[in-house]
Amino acid sequence: MSAVATYQQTKGAFQARSDKGKPASRDVRNLANLGDTASTSRVLNLAAIALVMSSEKDYVAKPFFRDRQLNRAILIKHTLRSNERDLFSRTRRTATKIVMPFDATDLRLGGRSVMVNQVGFEAFCRTQFGIGDVNSHLDVQVLRLLDNLPSLDPFLVREHLSRNGFKPGACYLNISAHDIQRMIGFANGEIEQLVRTAFGNMMVGGASIKLAGKILSNELDQELSPLRQTLRMSEEEFSEGIFSWRGFLYFKWRHEELQNEMRRVIQGLGSYQPVGAIDDQVRDYLREVRPRLGRRIAKAVNEVARTIAIYDRAYHALTQGQNPGPFRQFLLQGPKLFFELGETIGILGHISSFWTYRMMSSLAAQRLTALEYADVLMDFDDSLMILGPDDED
Repeated sequence: MSAVATYQQTKGAFQARSDKGKPASRDVRNLANLGDTASTSRVLNLAAIALVMSSEKDYVAKPFFRDRQLNRAILIKHTLRSNERDLFSRTRRTATKIVMPFDATDLRLGGRSVMVNQVGFEAFCRTQFGIGDVNSHLDVQVLRLLDNLPSLDPFLVREHLSRNGFKPGACYLNISAHDIQRMIGFANGEIEQLVRTAFGNMMVGGASIKLAGKILSNELDQELSPLRQTLRMSEEEFSEGIFSWRGFLYFKWRHEELQNEMRRVIQGLGSYQPVGAIDDQVRDYLREVRPRLGRRIAKAVNEVARTIAIYDRAYHALTQGQNPGPFRQFLLQGPKLFFELGETIGILGHISSFWTYRMMSSLAAQRLTALEYADVLMDFDDSLMILGPDDED
């Protein structure tokens, strides 16, 4: 029997012997860990936002959800376990879980949860939120739009909801001004080359940046017609393609950030030492899982780079070779690549943000026990497993 199987079988006994006052349920403990953070790429913590922002004008005037319960929920891009996959009518690897805490100030108490579009979702909405016509309800429409996204990165959520007519207050999707400037600066640099190709060298300076800004903000008016014509796309194809392209630009920027972040995680996996005594099964599990996580993380980062390279080659053919065919094909196929890329980036972003929060922040002085550390690594392992086995599995 493998170390991981042994660890999972004996885990309940270890939890029973853990310190009093600590929740025995791994899911509850993971939920409690969200209390000090508003969001990661896989979590949108409206409960935390409500505690801090509920008196703000923007919070009240432009709510994320109309229903008060939903507007204080925690949304999670959840990796489906094998026993949860039958809850859906189609095959999928992740789902959007809605958790409504019993007490937003003490998440250890847990909460009521449901996954968007699982069997019984509509009945749950009617009972829990008093919704009559589920399919036409605005909150349900927003939930389904979020379920269609590969991650809950604030930039993607804001763009996707805005594109479909929903514009919640900025306090719900808070991206630091520093990150916005860096991301937009990076995207503008990329887009300007294409604008010059489509519109000619007479488009320079402010005019070029203006058009790049329209692409970034989804303002697809007549000024962009030359670009659409260059790519020989219908208006609908162009709109869909540009949206997925903006996502690619965001993920390309995030990939650059994640390379250094994941390097720190891999180094930390090899050096972190939990406190206290370690049972043999937990020791065996940690010995097995640490190198496997390192391999899986490295493989995921490399696969992201290979997907981005598809975009880079197509973009280079257009801007350097004056050949619009590959880039047109990329935009048409972009949504599929966009979601695969977003799922991987979301998982890596979740690992990075949690590692930074728990292992490298002020909490780092409170070292984890071996059991607590094993739980963290099991969560990472479960998330990465949906991307496929590593080369030694």
